[in-house]
Amino acid sequence: MTHRDATPSHGTGPGRTERELSEALAALADGVRAAPDAYRTARGEWLRRERRRRLVLAVLITVVFALATLIGLWVLNQTPSHPGVIFSTTAAGHASLPGPHP
Repeated sequence: MTHRDATPSHGTGPGRTERELSEALAALADGVRAAPDAYRTARGEWLRRERRRRLVLAVLITVVFALATLIGLWVLNQTPSHPGVIFSTTAAGHASLPGPHP
C-alpha cells in the first residue's frame, strides 16, 4: 500500500477537482452574454470576405487570361518576314518539298 492510498481523503481527489473546474466554467459561461445581433454581424463579415475572395479570384483569372492572350499574339507576330512555303508546285504540276532558300 502506498502513502497515497493510506492517506485519508479530505476532498482533494480528482472528483473534487473535476467538480470545481466544472462549476468554475459554468459560472464563467453564465457571465458571457452574446450581443443580440452577433450572428448577423458575423454572417455579414463572412459574406464580405467571401465576396472579396471571389472578386480577387475573378481579377486574377482575367489578368492571367489577358497575359496569355498577349503573349500568344506576340509569339504569333514574331514570324519571319519572308513567306514560308510548305509545298511548291513544279512545272509539271506535282507538289514537291521546297528546296533550300538562297
